[in-house]
Amino acid sequence: MKSKTKSLVTASLFAVCAIAAISYAADEAPASDRIESAVDTAVRPVMAKCNIPGVAVGVTVVGKPYVFSYGVASTETRQPVTRDTLFEIGSITKTFTATLASYAQVCGYLSLSDTTSKHLPYLQGSKFGEVTLLHLGTHTPGGLPMQVPAKIGNNDQLMQYFKDWQPTYQPGKYRTYANPGIGMLGLITAKSMGEDFVGLIEHRLFSALDMKSSYINVPEAKMADYAQGYTKEDAPIRMASGVLSSETYGIRTTIAGMIRFVEANMDSIGLDKKLQRAITATHTGYFKAGPMTQDLIWEQYPYPVTLKTLLEGNSPEIIFNATPVTELNPPEEPHDNVWINKTGSTNGFGAYVAFVPERRLGIVILANKSYPIADRVTTAYQILMSLDDGKARNGKLR
Repeated sequence: MKSKTKSLVTASLFAVCAIAAISYAADEAPASDRIESAVDTAVRPVMAKCNIPGVAVGVTVVGKPYVFSYGVASTETRQPVTRDTLFEIGSITKTFTATLASYAQVCGYLSLSDTTSKHLPYLQGSKFGEVTLLHLGTHTPGGLPMQVPAKIGNNDQLMQYFKDWQPTYQPGKYRTYANPGIGMLGLITAKSMGEDFVGLIEHRLFSALDMKSSYINVPEAKMADYAQGYTKEDAPIRMASGVLSSETYGIRTTIAGMIRFVEANMDSIGLDKKLQRAITATHTGYFKAGPMTQDLIWEQYPYPVTLKTLLEGNSPEIIFNATPVTELNPPEEPHDNVWINKTGSTNGFGAYVAFVPERRLGIVILANKSYPIADRVTTAYQILMSLDDGKARNGKLR
């Protein structure tokens, strides 16, 4: 009798587990279908409008990643875009440089309040030597060109350029978006840690984040996965390396790797405590610049935010012109009810990443064509807003 009762109890438990599993699967399927529908609805029209060969989209919803692929990695080979396709992410590379610098600060190798000359004695007595590392990471050193001048072909010439540099503005007064500043932050960070910058990113940071198939130097064995980029005129092109390119726009990665980085930025993947602290610290607000707050490379907006505000903050006027800033003193501590974003472009690729920690929503869009930033922001906004409306408090989509 006891054996029969035990069997009945066991059978009942199995039945309950089976029902729960079926219920969970039923909950998950509509969620996945809804996300795919939201992505399809937003992405396909912009691909047609801008004649984009291939796009990969990653969405993370309450800790669960979803990846969607569209089109081809090459119009010549017709190889389809997959979760393993490598894309150039352009200036989103800067967020990794900022992360490494923040990690160096957490570990005691440097302080963002240090001057550049503390780590580069050659710059002592120069105006650039008085600039702080924080200024470099917030585009506020006093006015730098967007690109490293073409005449600079090596680090010795780079150091001489900064030795001779004269500011246009007082540091901390204007935001001028520029590669040389964040590039120098990467160079100084690597020097403070006693290692090569590329090695630190590829072997330490990517490894700690478990970002497989992410590179500054793409190995020969992975070249088949490297998408062909296309200019606005549809000519094939890939990124050329140069002085400070590794620190500013040199990363190639997959949509799976990038959405994992977004999840790390929302403290969703259980990283080493020091690294997580460093990542979160990059969301500290240091300057108010137009409609947005300038973090350590990342740009943030109070959430909820309108599309109009995001388009203004990511506009050519903000990107290419000097913008007066107001220092936040004390700095604004990282918090969750914000939209954090970054764009990235090379001549043949266009990328955008955004996330809202409070809603546990994030998105990455990677494309093998340089297409308007406004279209990237609009597409991402349309997708996340459609999902935010349906997110239940228990972490599921209605």
